[in-house]
Amino acid sequence: MRLAALLLALVAGPVFAATPPVAAPAATASAPASAGPWIHAYAAFGEPKYLRGFDHFEYANPTAPKRGTLYLANPDRRTAIDKMNPFTIRGSAPAGLEIFMTEQLATFSADEPLTMYGLLAEEMLVPSDKSAITFRLNPKAAFSNGDPVTADDVKFSFDTLSGKYASPGLQSDLANVKRASVLDPRTIRFEFTSPGNDTIFKLGRLYVFSHKWGLKPDGTHTRFDEVVNEIPLMSGPYTIVSQDSGRRIEFKRNPAYWAKDLGVRRGMFNFDRVVYRYYKDETVSTEAFKAGEYDLVKVYAARIWARQHRGPKWDDGRIVKAPFEIRNGRGLQAYELNLRRPLFQDIRVREAITLTFDFETQNRYHRLLRANSVFNNSEFAAQGLPSPGELKLLEPYRAELPKEVFGPPYLAPRNDTDQSALRRNLLKARSLLEAAGWKLDADGKLRNEKGEPFIFEYLSPTGQDNDQRMNPWRRNLEKLGIQLPDRKVDFALFERRLTEFDFDMVTIVEPAFTLPQVADYADLYGSKAAEEKGSSNYRGVKSAAADHAIEAMGRASTAEEFRDACRALDRIVMWSYWQVPELYSPYEDMSYWNKFGMPEVRAKYFDIDQSPLLTPLMPWPLATWWLKDPAAR
Repeated sequence: MRLAALLLALVAGPVFAATPPVAAPAATASAPASAGPWIHAYAAFGEPKYLRGFDHFEYANPTAPKRGTLYLANPDRRTAIDKMNPFTIRGSAPAGLEIFMTEQLATFSADEPLTMYGLLAEEMLVPSDKSAITFRLNPKAAFSNGDPVTADDVKFSFDTLSGKYASPGLQSDLANVKRASVLDPRTIRFEFTSPGNDTIFKLGRLYVFSHKWGLKPDGTHTRFDEVVNEIPLMSGPYTIVSQDSGRRIEFKRNPAYWAKDLGVRRGMFNFDRVVYRYYKDETVSTEAFKAGEYDLVKVYAARIWARQHRGPKWDDGRIVKAPFEIRNGRGLQAYELNLRRPLFQDIRVREAITLTFDFETQNRYHRLLRANSVFNNSEFAAQGLPSPGELKLLEPYRAELPKEVFGPPYLAPRNDTDQSALRRNLLKARSLLEAAGWKLDADGKLRNEKGEPFIFEYLSPTGQDNDQRMNPWRRNLEKLGIQLPDRKVDFALFERRLTEFDFDMVTIVEPAFTLPQVADYADLYGSKAAEEKGSSNYRGVKSAAADHAIEAMGRASTAEEFRDACRALDRIVMWSYWQVPELYSPYEDMSYWNKFGMPEVRAKYFDIDQSPLLTPLMPWPLATWWLKDPAAR
């Protein structure tokens, strides 16, 4: 899981579509005869919705007009572009590059539980023990320069992304692959160290680029982390046509895009050009949107949504304000505490900090819900008392786990139940701190027995306005003698400090999901990841119980087993107070200039009419919308 994303997800147990085999190249006979049929799609549970040869996904309009230019702003904390390689740590690659230029072996449908359909690979072959996967490439698959995509290119991409110069998160994704073997020019087989669906889905999402990227005249390759400004040679629907001083980049739709008539792509990527403009901070970006400099924006701050996204242009319909309801799982957004710091190693201290956070005051616009789970808005969140399946996973670790793990699910403390609720929570926090050895001095500062003050720093990127939510919390902490300064740094330094685990506390949003992806949670909570710089285990969690629950997620062969493992992990994480849980939203709050057409997705998917299908696996407005006005710029 990459830092720039931290909003994705995938995976779980078995079952693949038993579609009839078709004639295979002779070389595929090297795969075991018991491997099963060649399949067009692979599902985590149940059968794929779309049959072999389907015309288009139902949430795409196959007759959508292709025209016009889509203008966008930088969608995250990146404020400039300083490299073209999105697969290494240092620097900021262009927003949109992975969406518009890259292609993967498989793509994921948006209207069913986790299922992948062949893209670069027209078919897949999976043995019954899930110890390997073989991909047969589509003979039409081609890079933007017209070169065919070959098994050698896939092997080169795999070797590069699993190598030491790629992002550690990518290396971790592919670490379970024991061997990659080219069987013929169109066929490649991956064998696993440990069988399981997780690696199958990770390989389906393997980014594939040409072996010519970074190739030197002497036939050798530039070291991957030194491939910086060379535009990657990829097979996606767009190419880069211009960039300007690291603050603007323009993509152009490739009219010769090889996959435009495939069922998995028909009706998608309908803009002739896509332009990203970079803004330094959210205030400037919001004003630019109102002025029409770009076309749509997802709003994360409830205050901005309520107070700034309104006015004459919304009133007369020139801009549409649309809260799209979410029907998939929402990851945990929390203030993550770095357990590598001695300050946070006592669970009583961590619980005390949680008691000082006043979510109800922060949620003054009532647009947000308190996060009480790793798996919010889903069946994977812990419910009631632990089931027999959960207890089987938890009991071996009873001695090391908080006793609350074996009771009802975690529920964050509230401060709005009555006028004294906040005072009671602060008194309880003070009691916990005293029990942990922290005392107030004559100046009202909290100190430990060594005389060290209780102070921890909140790290955030420049341009992010934290005062509205942080100041009430700071006041509560100050009542207990605790100081919480805010350290703002530019995004490049922010990313580097996260990579090095050089912070006290930081806000992280974990992936949204249709089904939780085992590898994501191993990266977030696995003991091994705690030692790997560049991993997503920012908290430094090392828990044998959490490791066991994550392993059980990977072993699950039924939906019930998978659900039990997720709920066990949920109880462990939330009752261990490794974070101060913040919020999630049941909506995607968006404003957009009223110039778009979009597919209708009706109540057959959801309980409401005309709701666009929302999924963490696809940037749905960018992939499936179109400009409805031929005269639109």
